[in-house]
Amino acid sequence: MATQTDDAVKKDLTAEVAEWIEAFDEVVAHDWEQGAAVLAALRGRAREAGVPATCDLVTPYINTIPKHDEVPYPGDPILERRVEALLRWNAMAMVHKQNKYDAGIGGHISTYSSQATLLEVGFNHFFRAKYPSAQGDQPGDFIYFQGHASPGVYARAYLEGRFDEARLKNFRHELRDTPGLSSYPHPWLMQDFWQFPTVSMGIGPLNAIYQARFMRYLENRKLIEKTDRKIWAFVGDGETDEVDTLGAIGLGAREKLDNLIFVVNCNLQRLDGPVRGNARIIDELEGTFRGAGWNVIKVVWGSDWDELFARDHQGLLLKRMEECVDGDYQRFKAKDGAYLRKEFFGKYPELLKLVEHLSDDELFHLHRGGHDRVKIYNAYKNARDHKGSPTVILAKTVKGYGLGSAQARNATHSEKKLSDEGLTQFVERFHIPIPAEAAKNADFYRPEPTDPALEYMRARRQALGGSMPAREVPKPTFVAPKLDFFKDWLSGSKGRAVSSTMGFVNMLNGMLKNPAFGKLIVPIIPDEGRTFGFESVMKAVGIYAAEGQKYTPHDADIFLSYSEKLDGQILEEGITEAGSMASFTAAGTAYVNYRIPMIPFYMYYSMFGFQRIGDMAWAFADSRGKGFLMGGTAGRTTMLGEGLQHQDGHSPVLSGTIPTCITYDPAFIYEMAIIIQEGMRRMYEEGENCFYYITMYNEDYVMPAMPEVEGIREGILRGIYKYKSAENGPATLQLFGSGPILNEAVKAQQILAEKYSIAADVWSVTSYNELRRNCLDVERHNRLHPAGEQHTPYIVEALGNAQGPIIAASDYMKSLPDGLSPWLGSRLVSLGTDGFGRSDNREHLRRHFEVDAPSIVAAALSKLARDGVIQPKIAEKAFAELGLNPEAPNAAHT
Repeated sequence: MATQTDDAVKKDLTAEVAEWIEAFDEVVAHDWEQGAAVLAALRGRAREAGVPATCDLVTPYINTIPKHDEVPYPGDPILERRVEALLRWNAMAMVHKQNKYDAGIGGHISTYSSQATLLEVGFNHFFRAKYPSAQGDQPGDFIYFQGHASPGVYARAYLEGRFDEARLKNFRHELRDTPGLSSYPHPWLMQDFWQFPTVSMGIGPLNAIYQARFMRYLENRKLIEKTDRKIWAFVGDGETDEVDTLGAIGLGAREKLDNLIFVVNCNLQRLDGPVRGNARIIDELEGTFRGAGWNVIKVVWGSDWDELFARDHQGLLLKRMEECVDGDYQRFKAKDGAYLRKEFFGKYPELLKLVEHLSDDELFHLHRGGHDRVKIYNAYKNARDHKGSPTVILAKTVKGYGLGSAQARNATHSEKKLSDEGLTQFVERFHIPIPAEAAKNADFYRPEPTDPALEYMRARRQALGGSMPAREVPKPTFVAPKLDFFKDWLSGSKGRAVSSTMGFVNMLNGMLKNPAFGKLIVPIIPDEGRTFGFESVMKAVGIYAAEGQKYTPHDADIFLSYSEKLDGQILEEGITEAGSMASFTAAGTAYVNYRIPMIPFYMYYSMFGFQRIGDMAWAFADSRGKGFLMGGTAGRTTMLGEGLQHQDGHSPVLSGTIPTCITYDPAFIYEMAIIIQEGMRRMYEEGENCFYYITMYNEDYVMPAMPEVEGIREGILRGIYKYKSAENGPATLQLFGSGPILNEAVKAQQILAEKYSIAADVWSVTSYNELRRNCLDVERHNRLHPAGEQHTPYIVEALGNAQGPIIAASDYMKSLPDGLSPWLGSRLVSLGTDGFGRSDNREHLRRHFEVDAPSIVAAALSKLARDGVIQPKIAEKAFAELGLNPEAPNAAHT
């Protein structure tokens, strides 16, 4: 209820407000968190009284942590400045030298120059390489480095003695006689160094969020010991425009991931110009993160501004700061002190008076907060100690800091080399103790190991557990289940019609119950568990929930009720394929990051796989990730009814572009069982760096038992085997089928035999991708060894003496079987589902795309006619008999 204020109080309201503010200041001086609680209580009371109580998401454009709340810096600033200067020099020299002698090789100087102090405070005081425990050393903090800053991380490894000078000289030269350094963080290329690929914008932040959640998942399931480890993600302010960067920040707050710290390097510039020329990116990000429930810490101004703020009793300095936008701040840093005095301070005479004791040079060198180790340390300490939510640190820096004329200019990001004058200025500014000729040559410089700065640097890392980044792969101890474990799925469906999806769900249920490895399996689903018939699994092992289940589900009284648990095993991510893939990445790299061989099975609509998260799948491969991608409701014609946006006819084509992705398109559950058992053996027992993509379909049909045929297991795994021989004599025709379309090939075999007296063999092609890779390997060997024994591709071996044309039909684009055409020649006729999907049933969809049994028969007869084996009139007559219209529109273009 609103209250009335009498006239006397109204008249004295100014004094009343002053008393309230004074009382509040006393509370804050005693304990700022108590002050925050009082403020929250007042807001609540105001709402109850009907008084509008705004909750500002953007605070004044100053540091979040006031000077009076700062703790002293614990390190030796003199030695740390010396180390940082050496790092800056070597990082710059690495890129400069390479571009001087190998024009256009690229590299980045300006990102690290803006971020160096942010990283060094972390390296010297926060980034722990391991955590001691009663069970032995536990993995330490995870650092997602901003990709363009990689030269600075290499420079640190050089000063630590981890790299020699030759390694630095081979920056971006990975194919020379000595080991090189990859352009960016790539675990695939530097498997003992980098942990996380981050340079594809947005992937690092997104993966960091889900990594923090996966860490909690492992802790709550008691698979790893709970420690104080943190996940630090260094993010560019321009990178926040990428949807992946901010798209999942709600998860961090929702699950109270106080093990997660974002450090946003707000140097105000991206590649072509300001990130927000007409606004302030720090304000925008503060509102976004604070609104999402994060702890926000701004580090805007350095310590040399503190004295000016203390003397500015009118608040004009802050007023002037908030009048300026980022385009102004970029201009101020690109000019000089005299310009700053005139254009920034000169607007108000009082501000000119405030800085009259400072020279132009001193004005120009007033620091931004991201270059001040005291401000950064206090922000990091607050973030490390904060409980209940993730933290983002918005640190204002200068892009190209220290690079002379290149500093803060639009072209700074693309700066690759410095002029001789620029090199000399760099040496003078950062006091690099090298002679003029060495400076001109941009020679690397590393003091003797006994140098106090280097000893200090090593001592700080030793106190924090060792050098970082570092990637150490433990020897595999996992023992894959024997094939006998899968016997129930090798024996078929006993006459029942089931889909391969339901067969897999049943198989997964069995694996989850296995006492030896069941706890290591991580089922991941976006929001389609019920689509895949996953209810029984959801009930059996529960859905992971950071707070358990605080409500009674409406279906609690039924057997398969919805079940969330603190120690639940399923990661049910909601409608986010990107988030689900990030969980897959965290789980698929747990074998190295947590030393636990977690086995993720990520089940999803196949259409929303590689075409939506292809970049993340590529990064997963770069990470040397392991696991199973299960593309459900697969196929352009098997996924009936849904239409264009849901029907997938190209995932195996896309998956084939990823070198470590092994793709299979099984028709039967026994094929799937063979593939999964082999995948577990290869990835987790043998330690092979690969992952699997396996299609699953929603079409029900009888699943046969695995035929007792010699070599069938090898055929399934290598990509092809003869499924059904011709019954009426030697075959003059070969029919290839994959997935449910294999059944169409079997029907076509029967039609050919009964109507046209043509004998055909039917082959199950489980992987065109694996067959093609084998062909390419063999072709390369033969090409490089012209005088040696010529090898034979497996597809040619498998076909042996099989005669006649090959009609290859699948539920995917023709380019999939076409990949074998160099080795099958004119024998091959590819049928596929090129074009947009349609809403209809399977019968009409398969006729439309010409992959049904009649279309396969027609293609076979047409090929035989064109080869002169039968009369063309026979083929033409067959078209009419089969109900096919030769003039029908091409599905690829309609």
